[in-house]
Amino acid sequence: MIQKYLMFVGLSLISSLLVASPQIIPAPPQLAASGYLLMDADSGEVLVEFNSQQRLPPASLTKIMTSYIVAQVLDQGTLAEDEEVDVSVKAWRMEGSRMFIREGTKVKAGDLMSGVIIQSGNDASVALAEHIAGSEDAFAAIMNQQAKLLGMVDTHFVNATGLPDEEHYTTASDLARLTVALIKDHPKHYGLYSEKYFSYNDIRQPNRNLLLWRDKSVDGVKTGHTEAAGYCLVASAVRDGMRLVSVVMGAQSEEARAVESQKLLTYGFRYYETLHLYAARESLNEVRVWGGEKSNIHMGLANKVSITIPRGTKDRLTASMDIDRVMQAPIIEDQTLGQLTVSLDGATVYEAPLVALSKIDEAGFFRRLWDTLALLLLQLFSGDPLKLV
Repeated sequence: MIQKYLMFVGLSLISSLLVASPQIIPAPPQLAASGYLLMDADSGEVLVEFNSQQRLPPASLTKIMTSYIVAQVLDQGTLAEDEEVDVSVKAWRMEGSRMFIREGTKVKAGDLMSGVIIQSGNDASVALAEHIAGSEDAFAAIMNQQAKLLGMVDTHFVNATGLPDEEHYTTASDLARLTVALIKDHPKHYGLYSEKYFSYNDIRQPNRNLLLWRDKSVDGVKTGHTEAAGYCLVASAVRDGMRLVSVVMGAQSEEARAVESQKLLTYGFRYYETLHLYAARESLNEVRVWGGEKSNIHMGLANKVSITIPRGTKDRLTASMDIDRVMQAPIIEDQTLGQLTVSLDGATVYEAPLVALSKIDEAGFFRRLWDTLALLLLQLFSGDPLKLV
């Protein structure tokens, strides 16, 4: 159903809305970081960005992709959480943040996943990479293939950990895209990102994401730090059904990355709201079809529609449909039959094709002949085929 604040109107009504007073929103915060971005996870709307397309070293933010691939393998059933993974010498000797697994032992894949996400274990990342792909290099190739599938056009991985390498880079924009995919594609595994502690081998380590302690709406995602990358944090939070993803890269300290990320989230939730307008394949209109086995067809949108707009402006939203004047069979499912346009104060904020929600085959000869004559007569007398739908 179309929500009560979204009305279908004609051009004359749309033009009258142009006199509405604009919503005042302050300038977005300027952060002390190399690059950053704030995005709504449902609508994909970017609310704040700075150097979001610049290629930067991601440090342990790399592990978002590592865990994405592990979650994918787990969901496909080719890896089980209780499956035991051999710990190699390479994994055991990894530098940096570690889970403290021991060479020559076996560790359950589920424990390694927690070690990657909560403890940011480089050793756990390599152990899983070797178990899944045979080697870390082969796993990195899988990471790059997945990045391409997700549209991460400015990303290249050479390892599963994020340890420095000139050919290992990504962008704030690509990390936001990856994070949204992680949350939507693997919700079961995403819950690990909100865990504050994980213990292994009698060593209890905290999650380095300070926002998990400071903001109850935050449920992830991942921290990172190397000398080259600075202090990085991808965070996500949900308030009143609105999920935001923030990416901060190259901050000056652990405290700074948390404070700067909080600035972005606070700004987004305070001044914007996300509306879920239409469900995928929801019927938005029913129109007459001529010469078909059925006389009417429902049309809607192929995908669900969410938009992010300034708070306090939803009553100024309008929608209009531009529909083909005469529908004639045959019509195939998902055939484009028109266009939906959603506007705010006369400016387009969303548009998408209206598609057939089913198919209608061509009728037999006599039914087609009858409809052809009827359509001809009605057009002659009405002069406007739109009155026939």
